[in-house]
Amino acid sequence: MKKLYLTVLFVFVFIVEVMVVVSVGGIQPVNRVPKILPNPVDLLSFTHYLTTCPDAEAIIQRKVSAWIQKDYTLAASIIRLHFHDCAVRGCDASVLLNHRGSERRAFASRTLRGFHIIDDIKAELETICPRTVSCADILTAAARDATVQLNGPFWQVPLGRRDGRISISKEAGMVPQGHENVTALIEFFQARGLNILDLVILSGSHTIGRSSCYSFKHRLSNFNGTRKPDPSLDANYLNILKKKYCKRNLDLVDLDVTTPRVFDTAYYTNLKKKKGLLSTDQLLYSDGRTAPFVDALASQPSLFENQFAVSMVKLGNVQVLTRPHEGEIRVNCNFVNY
Repeated sequence: MKKLYLTVLFVFVFIVEVMVVVSVGGIQPVNRVPKILPNPVDLLSFTHYLTTCPDAEAIIQRKVSAWIQKDYTLAASIIRLHFHDCAVRGCDASVLLNHRGSERRAFASRTLRGFHIIDDIKAELETICPRTVSCADILTAAARDATVQLNGPFWQVPLGRRDGRISISKEAGMVPQGHENVTALIEFFQARGLNILDLVILSGSHTIGRSSCYSFKHRLSNFNGTRKPDPSLDANYLNILKKKYCKRNLDLVDLDVTTPRVFDTAYYTNLKKKKGLLSTDQLLYSDGRTAPFVDALASQPSLFENQFAVSMVKLGNVQVLTRPHEGEIRVNCNFVNY
């Protein structure tokens, strides 16, 4: 009887103590190790569309090839479009959004082109694989295929990006416009996880494509002679530019004066000859931090090709949206979904 009494008393005391703890401090949660989310880049995959849209890359490649066969200058335009996209808010296809106040409508984006190619690709993919392939992935893969079309290197593109919903006009002005110094370019690239080598390598995409006169006219002397021409510009090249081009700001000039239709290392050779069209290009050979890379790449085409592939993958991975709650898969690359 005494043992039973003690047992009942013990249980009563224990219940009272529990009630006091709950009423005073509440039930304390069990300490757990915080969940660490994976790096967004780690969620990209070479097989992302293997089961959901297995022909996605083949369709992108076929469409890009067809358009560039009609107009070779579109290759550089697609690569540039991809760079402008990744440079602002990361590779989320924000540059494709076409609404008032978007990046695409910004003054800094006025010479961007190739949007119709992405629209064409997206239209076919929506027919075959509705709401599956993101515009960001299309643009990233298209930049690779455009490079290949002009004899550039091939690389595997990890896929799985989602499309952003925000695009702000003033942010487009952050992208280099051809007037910056090397320090500003380095800082711009480093802010996006890219290094000095990536800067010199990705600048090598200027071995194809064209630039508007607006981007380099400050290097030319003006009509009344109050501004002297840039001394880092070859005199003969300067005369050609002044006589043949730049009657208007938006007139276009080949970035590579030697082989503008071929993806090669002539860009770097031109810099050594003072024939870089943009000041941001020519400065790469006058700055001690970047000049050694120019020398190496000018003489080693295989080094350029291999590293260009590496740097393009890095560019395509900048601030990607990959988690289910981030962004969306746009039905139309020009507009967010409703």
